[in-house]
Amino acid sequence: MATVPEIITENIIKQLEQGVAPWRKPWSTSIPRNLISKKPYRGLNVFLLATQGYGSPYWLTFNQAKQLGAHVRQGEKSTLVSFWKFSEYARENRETNELESKTSVLLRYYRVFNVEQCDGLRALYGDDRKPVDSIAACESIADQMPNRPRIEQHSQAFYRPSADLVGMPSRSCFESPEAYYSTLFHELTHSTGHKSRLNRFEDNATDHQFGSESYSKEELIAEMGAAMLAGTAGISHATLANSASYLQSWITRLKADSRLIISAASHAQKAADHILGKTQNERSDNQ
Repeated sequence: MATVPEIITENIIKQLEQGVAPWRKPWSTSIPRNLISKKPYRGLNVFLLATQGYGSPYWLTFNQAKQLGAHVRQGEKSTLVSFWKFSEYARENRETNELESKTSVLLRYYRVFNVEQCDGLRALYGDDRKPVDSIAACESIADQMPNRPRIEQHSQAFYRPSADLVGMPSRSCFESPEAYYSTLFHELTHSTGHKSRLNRFEDNATDHQFGSESYSKEELIAEMGAAMLAGTAGISHATLANSASYLQSWITRLKADSRLIISAASHAQKAADHILGKTQNERSDNQ
């Protein structure tokens, strides 16, 4: 029987095999959220839901639709949503013979439907997006990042942990403002791994070697984090095209490690939260 990480990874691999990396596929709705609680989904769930092609950001379970007097149309397919389940239990300490409180953490999932897959809900939801200047929103995100690294003009885009420095070409070098900010968000996501921020980098691997396992994971974190920030600002995540070699490289990586995508998405969400300056209380639980 397949584990939850294997089920989730298989879902992502199917999208890769269809020619699109979920973290590079732009979406135009606001961040996906539950219709009942209005809480936004987080981590990998953002990509699992936002890439399904629906215009509404609202999702709910089969039973939630039923409780609202609505119903899912026959033949509609559900979308998987994952969550962490924490359980408390007691275990005897063999040395002291005393009971100790322990916590188990298990990855679980359930399935949801977009409101566009349901009948009888149209009067209960609406599009809560507000018109904003997306480029101004990008500028605000970059300017207001707490403890931001130094940013200098350079011929290439990069983040150098040893100097805590982001290098960026001039804006005029990019095909569009969206491309510039998507690249900047990518490098700023890298910078959150610095020891002065989220301390994600290994002690002896602050400059990840190209092609290494740690490099691949860090690149995936940066791609997903940039996509989350682009979605928050309301721009398309303008990155390089999904080349066959690029897609195949991720298919190979994910088949070798079913937990890679889940771990990377979790780190990407923490990175995006940090850049956006969210406090712990502002961060909703992972749905």
